[in-house]
Amino acid sequence: MTDLFRSGLYAFLACLGFCIMYNIRERKVRFAACVGGALMWVIYLLIEPYGALYGVFFSSLAVALYSETMARVLKKPATVFLIVGILPLVPGGGIYYTMYYCIQGNMQMFVEKLFSTVATAGLIAVAVSFSTSAFRISDKIKRK
Repeated sequence: MTDLFRSGLYAFLACLGFCIMYNIRERKVRFAACVGGALMWVIYLLIEPYGALYGVFFSSLAVALYSETMARVLKKPATVFLIVGILPLVPGGGIYYTMYYCIQGNMQMFVEKLFSTVATAGLIAVAVSFSTSAFRISDKIKRK
């Protein structure tokens, strides 16, 4: 449990660094975005033992739903919360190693990393699309 809390804290601090880099000035928005990143990382760590791709999808879905909710609560664009919240899960290492194995000529590892990285990025995109679509449909239903 302490490792889970510590990992969430590290994700929060990493997101805080990105908030500073992206020049997000409002404290409420910065805090909410960082909480989204920490929440996403903890959910990923809880689900990841059942399969890394399940962890990616459900944690991305959770942070996308959180972002849409916080956008309505704080009256800010959902993109602010989403970009910062999703950063700990972005497959930067996978992209690096994919290119590394390509340059080294290790085609077996290149293809393996390529599929893993594309699957991770694709699942993030699908989860965000589901969340955004769900909120837009619910808004249209409320307006009618």
